[in-house]
Amino acid sequence: MPLAIGSKAPDFTLKTKTADGLKDIKLSDNFGQKQTVLLFFPLAFTSVCTQEMCDTTAGLGDYEKLGATVYAISVDSPFAQEAWASANKIKLTILSDLNKTVAKAYDVIFPGLAGIGDTSARAAFVIGKDGVIKYSEQTPSPKELPNFTAVKATLAKG
Repeated sequence: MPLAIGSKAPDFTLKTKTADGLKDIKLSDNFGQKQTVLLFFPLAFTSVCTQEMCDTTAGLGDYEKLGATVYAISVDSPFAQEAWASANKIKLTILSDLNKTVAKAYDVIFPGLAGIGDTSARAAFVIGKDGVIKYSEQTPSPKELPNFTAVKATLAKG
């Protein structure tokens, strides 16, 4: 079960790969500033994950209008994430949770995906400016996408 609505969001610092090299992203830097959407996904270079991140990229302006930053998180290395994002024109900030510490903290580990090992489940969280979880969802299977209408409705409440 993913962390519940009303829980304090576990803070983290994860790496992202930019044109300038590796960069640290700290969740709590958004606290007091803007809302944050966390989109956990199992693996780069897979069809459903690519669809989800391409669709989210296309709607990034909607999230910005709602005062939110969107971070995508997977257990892939930042270098694999960068290659995948570049190949698919994904413009989201993708964070590497290679050691699965953040997926564990949010209780969204998917055990033994396709027999290759543990990954993050497909999950969505909205974290308010106050650092509290306002929306929490883990999809029943990795093939199902989160309820983005509900995510945006939560963001609209501010």
